[in-house]
Amino acid sequence: MAHRFDLIVFDWDGTVMDSTGLIADCIQIAAREMALPVPSLDTAKSIIGLGINDSVKRLFPQLSSAEQTQYALTYRKHFVARDHEAPLYEGIRELLADLALPERFLAVATGKPRAGLERAFGHTGIKPHFHYSRCADEGFPKPHPDMLMKLMEFTSVAPERTLMIGDTTHDLELAHNAGVSAVGVTYGAHRREHLEPHRPEAVVDSVAELTAWLKNHA
Repeated sequence: MAHRFDLIVFDWDGTVMDSTGLIADCIQIAAREMALPVPSLDTAKSIIGLGINDSVKRLFPQLSSAEQTQYALTYRKHFVARDHEAPLYEGIRELLADLALPERFLAVATGKPRAGLERAFGHTGIKPHFHYSRCADEGFPKPHPDMLMKLMEFTSVAPERTLMIGDTTHDLELAHNAGVSAVGVTYGAHRREHLEPHRPEAVVDSVAELTAWLKNHA
């Protein structure tokens, strides 16, 4: 089958790396440390994928700007100390290898800052699979279309030849805002009932299902 997409873009946390539980845990720990109301697990996971500033504003809108900055620093302290604990999802390495074609670009669009993504690349060793990456501190964070627009600009790939894969509504909104196709995965932060209303091309429950869908449709 002739391939349909010349640019396939992956979210990172909850799509490539099994890190949503760790992120949520660090969100809760930081709240306790600052004597703030501790978000529930679902609430903590709901903001995964956003840039850190937007995440803190959604979690703690009552805080002053200075207090929100302090919370962000507290969260980062805990997460950076533990981010090496998060593994790749089983099958991701093989999927990336299978997708490799001379005429196809693979990329990452993530709510992580650049330093965080580079640490994750270092821990996992999979940076060579990706031609480009775009992080939340390099432009407008999700769901603004900036990340995908920049990746399409870098690769000279049209929106109709671009696919976004992610585990959150923020990823699917990013894809919609950039005019590209999307696939949602339920094994990360957001559940199927949250993803389906955004009308992605598919919603899959595992890396194995994602691999099968891409083999047949990408």
